[in-house]
Amino acid sequence: MRIITGIYKGRHFDIPRSFKARPTTDFAKENIFNVLNGYMDLEGAMALDLFSGTGSISLELVSRGCAHVISVEQDRDHHRFIQDCLKKLGTDVCVPLRGDVFRFIKSCKQQFDFIFADPPYALKELPTIPQLIFEKNLLKPEGVFVFEHGKDNDFSDNPHFVEHRSYGSVNFSIFTTEGKKENKTPKVVDITGKLDDYVTLDEFMRRMKTINIL
Repeated sequence: MRIITGIYKGRHFDIPRSFKARPTTDFAKENIFNVLNGYMDLEGAMALDLFSGTGSISLELVSRGCAHVISVEQDRDHHRFIQDCLKKLGTDVCVPLRGDVFRFIKSCKQQFDFIFADPPYALKELPTIPQLIFEKNLLKPEGVFVFEHGKDNDFSDNPHFVEHRSYGSVNFSIFTTEGKKENKTPKVVDITGKLDDYVTLDEFMRRMKTINIL
């Protein structure tokens, strides 16, 4: 497992062969972070990494300058591995929590600039996670949520969905608080001849509302 860039660029960590976790591939990780650069600056950000697994994303977030990272992973061995990696880096920026992600989401009162979630693809509750994130108001108004999932999941109908990216077998859906902004063409109204040479202010305002300018 390798840190792609940042202050710890190039650092490697050997994942025990006994681990069942499926770390995000370097290729997919590098590409999704390149996409993320177009949405936000991670420098000084508050970040949340759900279903952290081996901690690959958490370590990347620390390296890229996040001010604070919370990593949530339920598996005991994975959690310990993340702790060991952080000790090797000598950083206290990331707080690795061991516990159930859904319990954390439901009880968390903090908001984050960036949220990443990589649940097991076979998890039956996987489709509910994006909406749960927004129902619990975990994302800041200008924040970004990146969700890794299997190829059979489609979140394009979610009001917060922005875009989908695919890198090999790895799929990401990107969400923001506002979601996709509609491309609305400004309405141009010709008011020539609609007003008399002289009208009162009240009459002027009434007529503007009638033709949908105000």
